[in-house]
Amino acid sequence: MATPSLSKQLKDKLIQQALARKLKGAGHDGNTQNPTNQPFQTPQDWCRFDQYPGYKQIQIIHQGGHQLGINNPFFRIHDNIAGATSQINGCVYINYASYNYLELAGDARVSESAKTAIDHYGTSVSASRLVSGERAIHRQLEMALADAYGVDDAVVMVSGHATNVTTIGYLFGPNDLILHDEFIHNSSWAGAQLSGAKRLSFPHNNHAALDRLLTEQRHHYQRVLIIIEGLYSMDGDIPDLPSFIAIKEKHYSFLMVDEAHSLGVLGRMGLGIRDHFGIDGKSVDIWMGTLSKSLASCGGFIAGESALIEHLKFLAPGFLYSVGMPPQVAAPALSALEIIRSEPSRVRTLQARARYFLQQARAVGIDTGLSQGCAIIPTMTGSSAKAAQLAQSLFEQGINVLPILYPAVPEKSARLRFFISCGHTEEQIDQTIQALHEAM
Repeated sequence: MATPSLSKQLKDKLIQQALARKLKGAGHDGNTQNPTNQPFQTPQDWCRFDQYPGYKQIQIIHQGGHQLGINNPFFRIHDNIAGATSQINGCVYINYASYNYLELAGDARVSESAKTAIDHYGTSVSASRLVSGERAIHRQLEMALADAYGVDDAVVMVSGHATNVTTIGYLFGPNDLILHDEFIHNSSWAGAQLSGAKRLSFPHNNHAALDRLLTEQRHHYQRVLIIIEGLYSMDGDIPDLPSFIAIKEKHYSFLMVDEAHSLGVLGRMGLGIRDHFGIDGKSVDIWMGTLSKSLASCGGFIAGESALIEHLKFLAPGFLYSVGMPPQVAAPALSALEIIRSEPSRVRTLQARARYFLQQARAVGIDTGLSQGCAIIPTMTGSSAKAAQLAQSLFEQGINVLPILYPAVPEKSARLRFFISCGHTEEQIDQTIQALHEAM
């Protein structure tokens, strides 16, 4: 039986203890004074990248895969557009490893918009937008996003991850409290760390637990931010947004919703969790999203009231000190958003295919975890080794799906993660479920 994996906290503690022993053995106790008057000898592994704990962990994973006969499933090179199918090394695979939910990355209209933007603006705006990098295409995209959310304004940034980091890190500080779902994305977690605010997590999608935390903690802090996601990227489930709104109003807090995976996926018109629940966009304080999934581009955005957006545009470091979004990145996102709004049939097809995949998987006893059949469907395997073995078995049968391994998730929560697109057919899904069921 495999030895249970150490928790991150325990591993960090062991590393710190080992470092302390080395310091003590080297006659260095962390103070500037050296009572023995001996020259300090820097341990060699303090200046070697191959001695970093993270790198050592990667090597252990590689060695384990080699011993089990498992090929590295990561960094596979795709030969062309990756949608419901993709060509890898000259072979066509049914593809479940892409965020191209609405098959708009590669749509001729979206691609043409990027080419036109390059012809008009060039390949870079060559400056921060504050000084001389502002272009009309930026504002066109931002106003279209604001309209989609029913709010005053929006701002786009060059990286989705950096959007969360700089927004949360800038707006909140040491006198504030940030409460987030325990499954929140790394970018929100990193932003909370950067802010210096007190950070607490609450059990996944448990708004009652959040209410109790706020009852206990709210009066100790000035500003309070609650962070949830519209569609959780590892589990494929959605929060009860109206309940979270009621709690944030009760406790005079800000609510931020990360719509990275839910925009273009949820709702009758594909406009995200707001559309799904039919709520007023202004009932959420900070809407965040990315342009790299349904919007077929790259980058992130924040949407909300004018005071929020103007504040970020003038002072948030990740926007202020960054070059403006390239025109050939902004234009396809705008084109994709316009297509989503004019062709809701794409969204409905995606939703139907995702429900079908979930139903067929459960019918043969496959554990799909918390998934609600909204474009993201995990297959729980119970171990990283089994997840990697299943991924390789399916790849050999012409199906490309990636495993999610420890430490990205707890070892017992290792899984395959299937991203469904509107381009998948029921026949492809049937083939996949049969192959997966047999392999398991």
